[in-house]
Amino acid sequence: MMQLKKLFTPVGSLDAGEAKAYMAKHREGDYTLLDVRQPGEYEDAHLPGAKLLPLPGLSDTYQALDQEKPTLVYCAIGGRSRVAAQMLSGWGFKEVYNLAGGIKAFHGHKATGPVELNLDLVKGDETPAQIIILAYGMEKALQLFYETLKQQSPDPELQDLFGKLAQVEVRHEQRLFEVYGRVASGGADLASFESTIVAQTLEGGFSAGEFLATNKSHLQTVPEVLDLAMMLETQALDLYLRFADRCDQPQTKEVLHALAGEEKAHLASLGRLLDEKSGRGG
Repeated sequence: MMQLKKLFTPVGSLDAGEAKAYMAKHREGDYTLLDVRQPGEYEDAHLPGAKLLPLPGLSDTYQALDQEKPTLVYCAIGGRSRVAAQMLSGWGFKEVYNLAGGIKAFHGHKATGPVELNLDLVKGDETPAQIIILAYGMEKALQLFYETLKQQSPDPELQDLFGKLAQVEVRHEQRLFEVYGRVASGGADLASFESTIVAQTLEGGFSAGEFLATNKSHLQTVPEVLDLAMMLETQALDLYLRFADRCDQPQTKEVLHALAGEEKAHLASLGRLLDEKSGRGG
């Protein structure tokens, strides 16, 4: 059973030097080296002995890993792998580390991962209504993120992609609000819901402008933008899977599972586009 209280709780990180020392100290087979990048990235270059489980499908494939073994997760620059490590920790893996800076730092290049949304709001004892509020807040944050990226992107294909993703988040918000009306006593109209309840959820947690400014160094190229978007979509997927696991109401659980399925599809689309934009599409 997933541990809701671990949602977005930072996992341990190893810098490149620490990771190399860890790998030198431990025998092969005593730990798992996990690569969560796309297949094309893996084919271009990967760390010896690394097992490839791309991030978009990790929730369906992680059972292939040994939860009792220490797991060192890496990606390109550390963003996707950090979210993957959080997910593995929530699924009960005993010892999980994120390779800070990713394979780029490991090979001697300066690299630091992006800063994710500040959504460490889960305590572990949320009611169904509170769960929906948190999920709605995540969708609203993602909507603002994609709308801002659409305005700033010079790439027409990315503009179209971000516009579509923003609209999907809007549809998710509508569905979550419908569920909220079923689980909350008294309910609320949408305007009141967004202006009061959701405002409290997002307060101090997300500003599209500030978020983009903080991550400016990771938004210089199309692959970097897609890498960051995949990290955020994975956080949304993780949220839905954990909330669905905790939820006792069948209708709410069904909606959360459906939303998780859509997030998986988004991740797969972003992964394919990342391969194409990186010159690895085939």
